[in-house]
Order: sequence, then structure tokens, then C-alpha cells
Amino acid sequence: MMLAVGAAQPGHAVAQRPVGYPRSYDALIADARAERVLTVYGNADRSELVTVVAAFRRTYPGIAVRYADLGSAEIYRRLVAETRARRPSADLVWSSAMDLQVKLINDGFAQGYASPEKPALPARSVWKNMGYGVTAEPIGIVYNRRLIPDAAMPRSHAALEAVLRQRRAVFTGRVTTFDPARSNVGYLYMAEDLAITRDSRALFQAIAATKPVLSATTEPMLAAVAAGRQAIAYNVIGSYALEQAKRDRRLGVVFPTDYTIVTSRIAFIARNARAPAAAKLFLDFLLSRRGQTLLAERSLWPVRTDVRARRLPSVQARPIRVGPQLLVNLDHITRQRFLRDWQATLSGASR
Repeated sequence: MMLAVGAAQPGHAVAQRPVGYPRSYDALIADARAERVLTVYGNADRSELVTVVAAFRRTYPGIAVRYADLGSAEIYRRLVAETRARRPSADLVWSSAMDLQVKLINDGFAQGYASPEKPALPARSVWKNMGYGVTAEPIGIVYNRRLIPDAAMPRSHAALEAVLRQRRAVFTGRVTTFDPARSNVGYLYMAEDLAITRDSRALFQAIAATKPVLSATTEPMLAAVAAGRQAIAYNVIGSYALEQAKRDRRLGVVFPTDYTIVTSRIAFIARNARAPAAAKLFLDFLLSRRGQTLLAERSLWPVRTDVRARRLPSVQARPIRVGPQLLVNLDHITRQRFLRDWQATLSGASR
């Protein structure tokens, strides 16, 4: 669904170039004001971006932002189809499906841009001056605190595997996780688990033995755990889960101490953007200290380390690098082999 956030107003104030930006940025601001409307395809909840968009519009009066809140696969399909048909599409594309974003960049759907904020970003979060990791979101384990006391909740992958094996009968039908066949991010997280340690196969087997409830999105998993229908949700976007846990004391969130995957929502400017200047301004704002601080106030943990925000110890965090290695996950043979092995694990566990 396309939702307009703000509208261009006549007689708007003159936007000021950010401190430290080159003088040439004045021309970019002027071009963006002439474009008037920016279209963003993203899969962050619209509610998470209200304050960010409002602050952007105060900084650059007269530029409206139209944000389409879409699923990651839909973002991919729409951008490809609309670009090939030469129809209007997104100016900025921003998604948590890191592998799909990298594929779009690799396949020529992005344009290069050296953001003035690039020197403040971790090197692993930028690829080819096209893909920019905007967030650093840990992947955690959510549990129902009424069913599992905080002190009894496993704090590592190995401990979780042990509990699921030892208490299989108790957890049968009470574990939920992403369905890697229906969820691109779910597939990505499981593939990263395996890349980090081969011990993940044993954990997957223990999960499969509980006859898990598989989901395509995060919301049903959080709702089921909160209601007590499931006791544990594995590989959930932790920043979202923490935000929900603030409002619902039934939910607990654990970031495994042995390692915690950290993902990033990658943004890029579309090759055929109709408002490329406005897209550059918005990308720069998301990456700026102001934009990152606003993201940190919601559930989107910032990628910058010079912003006050909660973050994991470096020995615990395993950030996924923005780069071509993510394309391996999208190789058809690799993906089919993974899904075949996962289905065999599920089938074997049900016997």
C-alpha cells in the first residue's frame, strides 16, 4: 500500500546544507526541491519511520515522501518488473532482505553514489558506493516468560539445543521459526547459522523434532509466543522483539552469548529513479547522526557507532557484510539443496 507522508508546500523555507558537506550539495538540494516527491519502497514498519520522515521534511521543506510498505520479495518483484517495463517505480529501495538487495545491485538496478556520510560508516556496511547498510539489527530468540522463567531460558545455541532435546515432549508444537521456503530473511538467517558453525545442523534437528510452527513473517511468531501458543520463537529480528517486549511483559528476548547474527537493512538509489536527488538527500539523512539517532529511538538499531544506542559486544556480534558473498545464498542449486535438506530434517524428525 502506498502511503504519502507530508506534501510539498508552496513558499517553503530554504533548506540548509548540512555542516561539513561540500558546497556542491547546494545544487543537489535545489534539484531535489524541483523533483518535489520522493518514492521509497521499504519493508520497515511505517510507524517506525514517522519521526524520521517528519525530521527529513523539516530539514528539506517542500519534498514529500511516499513510502510503500511492502514485503521484501514484493519489493524485488515490483522494482524488476516496473524497471523492465519502463514504468514509474521507486527512487530509493530499502529492505532487510540483504541477499535480494545485493542481487538487485549486482544485476544493474542501482546507481552509484558516494554519500558524504560514508567515512562515518563501518567498511562492511558499504558495497560499491551503491548498497548502504543503514541499520545493525541483532537476530534473537523470543520466549514466553510465563512458560519459561527468565533464569531457565537458554542463553546460547548449544544450550537451546540441549533443552529442546531433553524436554522434547514439553516443547512439541511450542516452537516457532521462519519458514525458509516462504521467507527470504528466514532462509538468510539459517544459512548464516550454518556458515558460522556446522553445529547449527544439530540445532536444526532439535528444532525439527519439536514439530515447529513455521511462519513467513515476524508478527505471527511474536503474537503466538505472547499468547502462550508457542513458548519459543527462534531467529527473530531482535530490535522489533525488544520494542514489542517493552509493551508486553509476557515476552522475553535473548541474544545468544556464543554468537548473535547482526543484519542490516540495505538501501540503494534505483538506477531509473525519477527523483534521484531527493533519494540521495534521504539516504544521506538516514545515514547522518541525526537520522541514525532517530532510528535508534525506535526499534531500528543504527549502523553508526558514534550514535548513543544499545549494541552488542563485538565478541558476540556477527555482522553480515554487505557484499557479493550474499549472492551465494541465491544460487538456485544452493538454495534448493538447503531447502531439500531442511525438508528432510523435518520429515525425519516427524517419524
